[in-house]
Amino acid sequence: MSQARTTDARTFCAELIEAALHAAWPETAPPAVQLDRPKDPRHGDYACNVALQLARTLKRSPREIATTIKDALPASPYLEKAEVAGAGFINLFLKREFKQLIVSEVLESADAFGRHQSGAGKRVQVEFVSANPTGPLHVGHGRGAAFGASLANVLDAAGFEVAREYYVNDAGRQMDILAVSTWLRYLEIAAERVPFPPNAYQGDYVRAMAQALFDAKGARYARPAGEIVKDLPSVIDEPEAHLDALIARARFLLGEGYDEIHAHALNEQLADCRDDLTEFGVVFDNWFSERSLYDSGAVERAVAKLTEAGHLYEKDGAKWFASTAFGDEKDRVVQRENGQYTYFASDIAYHLNKLERYDVAIDVWGADHHGYIPRVRGALAAMGLSTDRLSVALVQFAVLYRNGEKVSMSTRAGEFVTLRELRFEVGNDAARFFYVMRKSDQHLDFDLDLAKSQTNENPVYYIQYAHARVCSLHEQWDGDAGALAKADLSPLASEHELALMEKLAAYPETVENAARDYAPHAIAFYLKDLAGDFHSYYNATRILVAEENVTAARLALATAVRQVLRNGLALLGVSAPERM
Repeated sequence: MSQARTTDARTFCAELIEAALHAAWPETAPPAVQLDRPKDPRHGDYACNVALQLARTLKRSPREIATTIKDALPASPYLEKAEVAGAGFINLFLKREFKQLIVSEVLESADAFGRHQSGAGKRVQVEFVSANPTGPLHVGHGRGAAFGASLANVLDAAGFEVAREYYVNDAGRQMDILAVSTWLRYLEIAAERVPFPPNAYQGDYVRAMAQALFDAKGARYARPAGEIVKDLPSVIDEPEAHLDALIARARFLLGEGYDEIHAHALNEQLADCRDDLTEFGVVFDNWFSERSLYDSGAVERAVAKLTEAGHLYEKDGAKWFASTAFGDEKDRVVQRENGQYTYFASDIAYHLNKLERYDVAIDVWGADHHGYIPRVRGALAAMGLSTDRLSVALVQFAVLYRNGEKVSMSTRAGEFVTLRELRFEVGNDAARFFYVMRKSDQHLDFDLDLAKSQTNENPVYYIQYAHARVCSLHEQWDGDAGALAKADLSPLASEHELALMEKLAAYPETVENAARDYAPHAIAFYLKDLAGDFHSYYNATRILVAEENVTAARLALATAVRQVLRNGLALLGVSAPERM
C-alpha cells in the first residue's frame, strides 16, 4: 500500500490489518476487523483486537498472532508504527502527513463533508411532534420537534430517503372538547351564559377562536342557554360525564353547525402549529389525518386483518386484540360494544399504512407512551409484519426553569409557556441546541438563563463563537480563500493542530453513529468538543503570521474547522453566524 486510499483513518487502518491477515493466513477467513480509539493517545490512534478473536481458530497465543500481523503490515508512508500491547492488541500510530489529508478533504467536500451512503436505498419515515391540535405548542412539544427534525437531518446525511410526517389527531374526544370549549366561549360573546366546565380548555386562545368565529358568522351558532344545560350530569359530581353530555348536546342542537365549529377550531390550531414549527425550522413533508383512516376504510381493513389472522376475540359485545400473546400486559379493545373504534384501532391502521409506504418507520413519542410500544409492535406482528421495521425513540419531557423556578404547564388549564414564547425569549438557535444536547430519553431541565447568556458556559454560544472567530480571521486576511484547499499543510505539526485534525477526521464517523443510534445529541457533543479544541488552539497560536506558508496552512485548518462546525450545526437546525 504505497499511498492512502482514503482519508478515513478507521478505514485506512482496517485495510492495513486486512492486508496483513491475508498475507499471513491466506487460507483462513478472517473475522471482521474492529478498531477502537484508545482513551490514552499514547496507545496510538487505533487499537485492534483481531488477534484475540483468532486465537482459538489458529490455536496460537494472541500475542504471537498479533506479532505476526504487525510484521505482515504492508509498507505505507502514512503509518508511523505498530505495537503489540497487553494480551494481544495491535496499536497503530499514524503519521501526521496522513492526518493532514483531512484538511484538504474538508475544504474540497465543503457542505458534503460528513455525508455518506450507509442508508442508501432505504425509505424511512420519521413521525414526530404529532401533538393534539387542541392548543398552542408548549415547551414540552419543542423537545420532540427539535429531536425529530435533527434526527431526520442526520438520517438524510447518512443517505436515507427521509420523509417527515405529523400525525394529526383530528378524530378523537380531545378535539370534541376543544370544539365545545370554543362554542361555549362563543355563546358568552352572544350573551348566552353557560357555565364553563373546569375540565374544558381554558386558554385565551380559545376565546380568540370564539371571537373569530363570531366575527365571521355572527349569532348563527347561538342557542338558548336553557336548552343547552337542561338535564346535564352534575359538573361537580360527574365532570367527565358532564363534558361528554355537553358535546352530545352541541351535536344535537347545532347539526352541521357543530362540524363547522369543529373544523374552525381544528384549522385554527393546525395553522398556528404549522406556523410555529416552520418558524422553528421544523418542516414536514406530510400532515397525515387520523380521520382519513376512517374515511378510507383503513381502520376497518386493519381490524379485518387481525380477525383473519385469528388474533381478535369478542367479549361483552366488544372486539379485543389478544395483545398479551405479544408481550403486552393485558389485551386491548379495538372496537367498543357500540361499534365505535378505539384510539388503538386507528393507531394500528396508521402503522400498517406507514409500513405500506416506507421500509422503516420511526415514531418519536413522549416517554409516558413507553407502555404503548408492546401493543403496537404486537399488532404489527399479528398482521405478519416484521417489528424490526418499527423503531420508537422516546423523548423525556422538558422542564422549563425561569429564575431558578419551575414553570408548570397544563394545556386544558391554559397555564403553559408556549414554544413560541420560548423561542422569542431565547432564540431559535439556543432552543434547538438545548433541546438536543441530552439523550432524548434523559430528563431535561431547560435553563432559560443559561440559554440566553453570552458566555462560554452556554454551549451554543461557545460553538457559534468558534465559527465567527474563523470568519474574523478571513476578514483580516487578504489572501485567496479558494487556494486554501491546495495549501502546503506540512507546517501543521503542533499538539493542538494534530488534535484538531484528528477531531475533524472523526466527524463522518460521528454522523454515521448518530444515524445508527438515533442519537443527534452525539452531534451536539462533538461540536462542543471541536469548538473547545479550536478555542484552545486559537488562544495558544497566532494564525496570521509573517510566514505566508504557515499562515496558509493554519488558516486552512481553521477554515476546515469552520466548515465542519457549519455542517454539524445545520444538522441540528442551528445557524452559523459570521459575527457575534
